[in-house]
Amino acid sequence: MRTWLSVLFAALIPLGLLASNFHGQARSPALANSQPGLRGTGDLGVIIERASGSVQIIETTGQSSLARIKGLGDLSHASVVFSRDQRFAYVFGRDGGLSKIDLLQQTLAKRIIQAGNSIGGAISDDGKLIAVSNYKPGGVKIFNADTLVLIATIEATYGDQGELSKTVGLVDAPGGRFLFTLYEAGEIWMVDCADCAQGAKPRLTKFKNIGLQPYDALISGDGRYYIAGLFGEDGMALIDLWAQKPAVTRILDGYGRGQKKLPVYKMPHLEGWAKADNHYFLPAVGHHEVLVVDAKTFKQSGSIKVHGQPIFVMARPDGRQIWINFAHPRNDTLQVIDVKTKQIIKQFTPGKAILHMEFTPRGEQVWVSVRDENRIDVYDTRTLKKITSLPANAPSGIFFTWRAGRIGL
Repeated sequence: MRTWLSVLFAALIPLGLLASNFHGQARSPALANSQPGLRGTGDLGVIIERASGSVQIIETTGQSSLARIKGLGDLSHASVVFSRDQRFAYVFGRDGGLSKIDLLQQTLAKRIIQAGNSIGGAISDDGKLIAVSNYKPGGVKIFNADTLVLIATIEATYGDQGELSKTVGLVDAPGGRFLFTLYEAGEIWMVDCADCAQGAKPRLTKFKNIGLQPYDALISGDGRYYIAGLFGEDGMALIDLWAQKPAVTRILDGYGRGQKKLPVYKMPHLEGWAKADNHYFLPAVGHHEVLVVDAKTFKQSGSIKVHGQPIFVMARPDGRQIWINFAHPRNDTLQVIDVKTKQIIKQFTPGKAILHMEFTPRGEQVWVSVRDENRIDVYDTRTLKKITSLPANAPSGIFFTWRAGRIGL
């Protein structure tokens, strides 16, 4: 009997009749043959191709492109967040488009136009809500992450005339909250939306008079500190979300005092921030320097002179290196800072318009977009040598799925 069963199983297995998924449920031969290989999501990412309104889906282990998804509209300032299972990428387009991409099926699952001009977004900590910040008409809209059905509209009105403000610096915070800044109003708003998926209205907390023209913001990896940069003055605004009654504290007032402020060709991105060795490394607006700030006291402990006006100041996952790119006209260069010595240890000139960098989950690679030369360069962060290049249509942002498990990304 045992011999007969062995022969029968041997005959059935090549036909795929015993193909099963990891739950042990039978899978048909047709389904098995239509999906030639199973794939996890943790190795995936997307590259924004701004000139063609498309994104590439890539995998980092083999440094290869898997698919190109088209029809995503104006991606000139696009950003991306991921669903908590890492399967879906939500793309926020400059034309107000919100697109949901299925990374495994390699398809555009849904796309809506939710505003006239949007600047970024966030996903709630439970993965149920997508929030989008808008330049035009201003304000923030919140959507069901599964269906992209509108759940709430938050109008960013201010002043006696009820003017609408641009909203920027939108991040998620623990407890189903979102925070963002109002550029014209000089305010920070916190939205408690923990029960919005069940039909409850958002609860707002407004922090006024935070400073002139807050342009971007970050939230610390533990979800405690929200820091907004100010374009209209040298300084930043901080909120401690662990405080019993959160309030705004001004930090870094007057940094760069006595120095001539240079014309700003591109605003730095605080979400591309760095924390390493108990310090924050932040781009200085209008100066060729990176600010070094004590992570406990939020007092400036130093600064590092760099090649140009920094845009992204990003830490390798282990915190040992800081990688920096720069604004036009010096945007053909990358610099690497050794965190221990605070010294620049490497300078690259990969090509014209270095717009973004992204580390692999453990930081052994960094991917770099070289927009005006239509390619992505991949570097080994240990040897600081280029591994390979991939073609891309005017690439800008690079986003990997490890972001799904991080606060504020």
